[in-house]
Amino acid sequence: MKIRAILAAAAAPALVPAVAAIAQTVGDSATAGQVERRASADSGAQVYRQICQGCHMANGEGGRGAGAFPALANNPRLAASAYPITMVVRGRGGMPSFADLLTPDQTAAVVGYVRTHFGNAYPEPVTAAEVRRLAGGPGSEE
Repeated sequence: MKIRAILAAAAAPALVPAVAAIAQTVGDSATAGQVERRASADSGAQVYRQICQGCHMANGEGGRGAGAFPALANNPRLAASAYPITMVVRGRGGMPSFADLLTPDQTAAVVGYVRTHFGNAYPEPVTAAEVRRLAGGPGSEE
C-alpha cells in the first residue's frame, strides 16, 4: 500500500503537462454548453490515456500481482457515478486525488468514458455539476 502511495506521489508532477494540454483542449473561454458538448468520449478517452492508463492499463483490466491496481473493465462498482467520481476527486488507498489536476469537466468526461467502455454499459451522463456537488467545492450548490 505504501509503495502505491509513493508511486502516485512521484507520478503526480509528471501529470501536470498532460493535464494542462487537456485543459487547453476544453478551453477557458467556452460557454458552459460548449464545454459540456466538448467533454465527450473523445476528451474522456484522452484523459484516460494520459492519466489513468498507466495504472489501470489500456484495456482497463488493471495491474496484476503485488500492489495491483483495480480493474475498471466490467466493473459493477461503476454503475453509480458517485463512486468513480469520488475516487477520482478524493482518491483512496493507492489512488491519488486528481482534484487539483482535473477540472470538473475533465473529471466528468473521464468518468463517463470509463462507465461506457471496457465492457461497462452505464450510459447515464456524468456532468461537471455532479462532480462539483460531490467534490463539495465552489459552485457545488448548482
